[in-house]
This record gives sequence, C-alpha cells and structure tokens, in this order.
Amino acid sequence: MARQEQVLLLEPQHELRFRGPFTDVVTATLKLANPTDRNVCFKVKTTAPRRYCVRPNSGVIDPGTSINVSVMLQPFDYDPNEKSKHKFMVQSLLAPPDMTDTEGVWKDAKPEDLMDSKLRCVFEMPAENEKTHEMESNKISSSLSKSESSTLSMKSMVSLDDGEVKKIMEECKRLQTEVQRLREENKQIREDDGLRMRKSTVMSAPHSSQAMRVKEEGLSTRVIALIVLFFVVGVIVGKLAL
Repeated sequence: MARQEQVLLLEPQHELRFRGPFTDVVTATLKLANPTDRNVCFKVKTTAPRRYCVRPNSGVIDPGTSINVSVMLQPFDYDPNEKSKHKFMVQSLLAPPDMTDTEGVWKDAKPEDLMDSKLRCVFEMPAENEKTHEMESNKISSSLSKSESSTLSMKSMVSLDDGEVKKIMEECKRLQTEVQRLREENKQIREDDGLRMRKSTVMSAPHSSQAMRVKEEGLSTRVIALIVLFFVVGVIVGKLAL
C-alpha cells in the first residue's frame, strides 16, 4: 500500500543550504507548518548524525501552527571539489486523538501511516567580493557600535544633575583657596628666615669689633714692653762699655 502524501509544509522544500566559511558552526533553519486540523508528530533524521545537531529533532505541531527547526552543521575542513552527500528526512504522522505517549505512537505506527520528505544539503562558500563586502560591513558595524558607546558615555556625563555640578564647582574653589593659603604661608616663612639671618649678622658685628680692639690693645702692650726691654738692655750695655 502506498504511503500518504506529506501533510506538513516545508520551507525550504528540497535543499538545506549552509553558507561558509565552515571554521565555526553554521546553522540552517527548516520551517515546518501544519495546515491540517489535527496534531502532527514529526521527526528529523539525517544520513550524517555526527556532523549535525538538530533542535528540536522531534515533537508535535498543533493544528494551524508552525515550528522552526535549527540544523547546525559542525565545523569541518571544506573541500570545494567534494560534493555533499548528506541528506535529511522529515518524517511525520497524524497523531491519534487520544495520544498520551509520543514514542508509543511512533512504535505502533503502520508503515502506510508514515509520511516523509527528503532534503539534500548544499555547502556554499562566499565569493571574494562578497567576503570583502562582509568585512566592510563588519567594520562599519564595529565603528557604529563604538560611536554609540562614546555617545552613551557623553550622555552619561551630561546627565549629571545641577546639585552634583554645584558640589564639584565648590570643591574646585576650596582647593584653589587652599593652594593660595599654602603659597602665602610659604612666602611668610621665607621672609621670617631672611629677617632672622639679618638679625644674627647685626648681633655678631659688635662682638667682632670688641675682639679686634682687645687684640689691638694686647698688641700695643707687647710692643711697649719690647721697647722698654730694648731700652734697658741698651743702657746696661752702654755702662759696661764705659
């Protein structure tokens, strides 16, 4: 007996395209829509389960609703000369009205009740001019983000209220007054030091003059004593000569 025709609407219908570079995880989205008036169970299978991560890979789609399935291709070394042989299959089944266990429904399903759709995988690498365009777009986005952050910083600076600005101005004035006071104190200290030096010079001058006078008086006394001594010696020598 022939299988039923797929009731789910797939978007895309035949191909899942993965756009490189493939040095990181690349994700393709598969949309599954249920146009019927019954719940539909689905499963997503692949011929290369180690190369892909599918979320969700199974579930139930309510009537008149849709679901997005993320198909994540894991990083690998891309060879442009090698064609992809990977395929996906979307399997579906009309859920019975009294369904309580999804896994039980799949186990009890008859082959003629199953519906499936197959998609092949296509790997694409961007052209050189598209790479350049993407790099320029990334640079522009980076510049815009930087300018936005700087604008936010300026806005945060401008957002200071009047009370905070007034406090900052008062603190600046206080610091200026403190600096002026320290300058005046430094000037006064230097003037006091100069005055003390002048006083010490004036006080030391009379002591020097008195010492010079004492020294001169002592010298005069010694000269007179020598003259008297020479005179006495001369008198004695004169008397001996006679």
